[in-house]
Amino acid sequence: MKKYLFFILVISFISIQAQDSRIPVDTTVVTNSEVVINGQKITYKATTGMQPVWDDHGEIIASLYYTYYKRTNIKSSPERPIIMSFNGGPGSASVWMHIAYTGPKVLRIDDEGYPIQPYGVKDNPNSILDVADIVYINPVNTGYSRPVVKKGEKLDKSLFFGINADIKYLAGWLNTFISRNNRWQSPKYIIGESYGGTRVMGLAAELQNRQWMYLNGVIMVSPADYKVLRTGSVLSSSLNLPYFTAAAWYHKMLPEELQNKDLLEILPLSEQYAINELIPAMAKGGFISDTERNKIAERMSYFSGIKKNVILQHNLDVPKDYFWKELLRDENGFTIGRLDSRYKGLDKKLAGDSPDYNSEITSWLHSFTPAINYYIREHLNFKTDVTYNVFGPVRPWDNRNDNVREGLRQAMAQNPYLKVLIQSGYYDGATTYFNAKYTMWQTDPSGRMKDRFYFKGYRSGHMMYLRSEDLKKSNDDLRDFIKNSSSKGKAAKY
Repeated sequence: MKKYLFFILVISFISIQAQDSRIPVDTTVVTNSEVVINGQKITYKATTGMQPVWDDHGEIIASLYYTYYKRTNIKSSPERPIIMSFNGGPGSASVWMHIAYTGPKVLRIDDEGYPIQPYGVKDNPNSILDVADIVYINPVNTGYSRPVVKKGEKLDKSLFFGINADIKYLAGWLNTFISRNNRWQSPKYIIGESYGGTRVMGLAAELQNRQWMYLNGVIMVSPADYKVLRTGSVLSSSLNLPYFTAAAWYHKMLPEELQNKDLLEILPLSEQYAINELIPAMAKGGFISDTERNKIAERMSYFSGIKKNVILQHNLDVPKDYFWKELLRDENGFTIGRLDSRYKGLDKKLAGDSPDYNSEITSWLHSFTPAINYYIREHLNFKTDVTYNVFGPVRPWDNRNDNVREGLRQAMAQNPYLKVLIQSGYYDGATTYFNAKYTMWQTDPSGRMKDRFYFKGYRSGHMMYLRSEDLKKSNDDLRDFIKNSSSKGKAAKY
């Protein structure tokens, strides 16, 4: 597709001392292009570059790399939505959704998401650019984004690397971006994947209460909620069972009675069992009776494809990494993926408690890394010797004072326009779909705002959009959400 370099504007070249290479902290490169979406020709302007982060004293402390797509073959209107997009990690660049989900270009991969050569990108006929403009933001140390450290000084990690620090500086950056691009009148949405779910829950409150920026929608893709994840609690363990059911069904490891039914017929059964029977039983710990313990183990085996004696050996608490190793151990010796359990891996030994590697992430990096470097340089015309960090150094990460779920609730209560969409893949073993449902249920304990929450599930994993069928479906669900969360001229009041 023919593309024109419109202009290159370099405002300043301040050295970023996070590494030896130098990159301008405030610069833009603009190109024009077109794509056909749902049979309609869409022309757009792509602006990519660096925008500074300032501290409370007006000093530049970082510069973030971003890419902004704005449709051009429509009349400019304040009603045109803008979506601000983040990935997760923490420490992940905004590459995954950028060139595989919502943007005008997607990876060259097969219909199920596996890499093919030659690597590269192609037009995305499912992009939401027909209905909304999109900006992809890379937090500090991801993509080309870096902290700015004066010579002789040491990086203050507390400014960037933690739940609340991350939310604070990104909210300020978004305020600058919206002002520079004259988008204050636009309906605004934030979307975050994985840890990005935590990020956008917190940003909803921070943007509203500190930047006076009110949103129409918060979209969480395979969200991570650390009030549940990795807590080692009975609740966290019990909520894994429906995911076990989904993965076992995909690999045909369930009893015939379940295996012969459709996935969406059996998942509600597993969910109900987890909530109504497994959680109360596991809450008894070592004081559960032998009779009940055996009954629970047998039922867990029924819903998970894991042998009863293995479940008993784990005191009913089967870790997910053990499940990934165990499910196919005696069947064909493969492991299954963490972020997408459709993927299979091959370990050195059949023995062990966890896989040697995550089979899905190695496959994804196989296709994403060359594609994003090629796309930025050859399509967007942004050229630098700085390394593009698909995953960047952000550790240690400060997880203290995690109140993002409550922040989202407050933002929704204060803003009658604000609605929430959650998208999850059934085969995601990292941030499981049932964990996402639980987060949704718990965000508003009163239940008075439950009609403003939407959940969509897909027959794929963490990045459900890598599967061709779900790429279309998930983007269409975004379109519907944007339409349904439009104010339609109604006042923001209860």
